[in-house]
Amino acid sequence: MARNAVFVAIESEAPRQWTVKADTLTAGADHTVADAVNDAIRAAILRLVRNREADFGAYTGPVYFMMHGVRSEERARELAAAIHAALYGDLEPLARAVPETS
Repeated sequence: MARNAVFVAIESEAPRQWTVKADTLTAGADHTVADAVNDAIRAAILRLVRNREADFGAYTGPVYFMMHGVRSEERARELAAAIHAALYGDLEPLARAVPETS
């Protein structure tokens, strides 16, 4: 099991529905997430919910993020990778995956 790493996963929820999860507690006490990063991830998740790309009731941080109802495995993987990058300080993949105009 990896230590000192952010846990990110996708799982099959139902036919053609996926869940994206990210947990920063697994990264240990030394890993901090800036408020701006939390705000960006939260805003992206809320845009996904508004656009019905994720179900209402998503967890929007600050240490645990989860979205149910993502409609394809490919999209779930894209969102998981974007959130993972964001949690390590790179917001560009998140901005591409969930643009503010969406």
